[in-house]
Amino acid sequence: MTLNDILSLPELEGRLLGEAKTRGFVTAMASAPNILPPEEWLPFLWGGEEVAPFKDAELMESYFQTIIDMWNLYRAALLEGSWAWPEGCELDEAEIVNQAARDLCEGVLQGWQLTRDDWEVLMPQESQDNALLGGVLLSLSMLFDPETSLATLSEQGLEGLDQFEEIYHAIPVMLCGLTQRGVALAEQM
Repeated sequence: MTLNDILSLPELEGRLLGEAKTRGFVTAMASAPNILPPEEWLPFLWGGEEVAPFKDAELMESYFQTIIDMWNLYRAALLEGSWAWPEGCELDEAEIVNQAARDLCEGVLQGWQLTRDDWEVLMPQESQDNALLGGVLLSLSMLFDPETSLATLSEQGLEGLDQFEEIYHAIPVMLCGLTQRGVALAEQM
């Protein structure tokens, strides 16, 4: 059973993060410098409630396995430098990026909140590494909310549409680089 199959079940509708947000959140967990045990972050996929919204234990097990498999795949890809936008996350001429890409960015940003302390310890405000972290977060934020970003750029006299395409294409490299740097710093601690 695929993630989309599970998410589309009527009894789970609206009770779990959508596919792109889930992929973004798992990407954030897989990119974290220190590995968090799944039991610490899985509940965020259903809104942080203590009890998972599954009535069927087999279905819950299948969901957990799908998420863990995704984490394993993403962690390896991030560390190898081969992570790419998941299928369906694309540029969009009218909207800059499509809803799936926005949702993925939102999921990454939500997941980052959970690992924020780890990142801030390894990449303190005044460090060069903090500029890398800040650049990745700013880029994700710009793609998550391109209208606000465009308005801000416009207020500063800049036309930014070309930059969004560059940012979109740079996100995989940026996330891989950030993950690799974070893991290297964590290993030095």
